[in-house]
Amino acid sequence: MYYPYFRGKQFELISVREKAEIFAKSDFVPIIEPVREALNGLDKSLKAVCDVHGKVVVIVNPYHGDHRENGAGITELLKTFIGKDSVGVGILLRQDIDVAEAIAHCNRHPNHQLTFIHAGFTHGKELAAALGDRLEETRNVFNETYCPKTYRKHFLGSERILLRDGFKRRRNRDYPPVELFSDLNVTFEEEGMNGFGDFSIVGDDYSESGGPAYAVAIHLTFIDPDQDDAMFVYHFVSDSQDTPTDPAGKFAEALEKLIEKLDSGESNLYETSAIQELRELSKKGHFPGLGYLKKLSLNHHIETLAKFFS
Repeated sequence: MYYPYFRGKQFELISVREKAEIFAKSDFVPIIEPVREALNGLDKSLKAVCDVHGKVVVIVNPYHGDHRENGAGITELLKTFIGKDSVGVGILLRQDIDVAEAIAHCNRHPNHQLTFIHAGFTHGKELAAALGDRLEETRNVFNETYCPKTYRKHFLGSERILLRDGFKRRRNRDYPPVELFSDLNVTFEEEGMNGFGDFSIVGDDYSESGGPAYAVAIHLTFIDPDQDDAMFVYHFVSDSQDTPTDPAGKFAEALEKLIEKLDSGESNLYETSAIQELRELSKKGHFPGLGYLKKLSLNHHIETLAKFFS
């Protein structure tokens, strides 16, 4: 039903590992695009998913990161999971790939379920024809930015997922207090889809590392029952924004705004384990680092959707 898209950075892989049980119980299937040369973290995350009999899709031809030119290392890792139904292969279809190359990727992975992630590919009709009877056995994930309904129709008969980037990325200082994230959690069936996905609080835009933090922002999603259960996102931004110094102090400012909203009783934020941890950080006055903060926001997003669908 829900297919969150992760790029395989450290804290994103940790989030997949920590929430593997929730993914499995909720029938959620994370999609991972490995971007780091070292695959140890990915291996640990895949084993965690297998241990709880969940499902995960790993892209074997990443567009971003260290494996862009050659995904052979990813393919070799996935061979160690042959026979485990938990791990499937993802084939990323960008504008720089043709039908023959897409089919070649299929043929290299005959022992895994195949998921196509459509993100700029322009030969959908031809690919569907080339797959023939195999089409019904595939899963097709459509990045909404690139895939109009006229494109998606060629894959009728397969499992179809709509992927939406609900996170509008800005400089931290420029985020509004709250904005719409997505309504796909309640409308994906109206779109003729079997499920939906998103890029969580990271967004589809890729960068190797963040720049200096002139402001610190805490991004937390919530379901608004007064808005037909659409999903929104809070941006709690520090007041100090003039220099890239003192991230701990800026985190404290942003966290204070979050706690105030929580204590108002009108936040609509689910009391997830991530929220409980943020409350503890507030009590202790501790700054865990920006990467750890990102992981908490990712975990909260996953738990929020799990609670909603439960």
